[in-house]
Amino acid sequence: MSENQPTPLTGKALLQKVKELSHLPRRETAKRCGYYTVTKSNQTRVNLTDFYDAVLAAKGVPLNPEGTKDGRGREPTYRVSVHQNGQIVIGSTYTKAMNLKPGDEFEIKLGYKHIHLKQVDGDGEPIMEEAEPITA
Repeated sequence: MSENQPTPLTGKALLQKVKELSHLPRRETAKRCGYYTVTKSNQTRVNLTDFYDAVLAAKGVPLNPEGTKDGRGREPTYRVSVHQNGQIVIGSTYTKAMNLKPGDEFEIKLGYKHIHLKQVDGDGEPIMEEAEPITA
């Protein structure tokens, strides 16, 4: 940071300053807390996103509670849809969670508005007595 751009406030100091400046517009508050940059043409740009993130962090609100997510992939919804070709696909997220391996076999039992999948061993014998229904 240059001499005319102070280090942005964080933690309790930030919360105290925000409280003191509560009568000002949010852009001015963010600027006075150090959340701005000066462009090559000497224009001041307020960094509201960084300011909001810092305020939330100071209040103890976790911005990324899982911490290790890299933004790729989706969270499992535990729902499936029938595809155009009539197939139902169970994604790798679910098969990994169940420790399933290629070649594992299931017995399909149809019910009213549900499908039961019972895992079977190589001899066709059920491995589990009860399985959770998959609602389609």
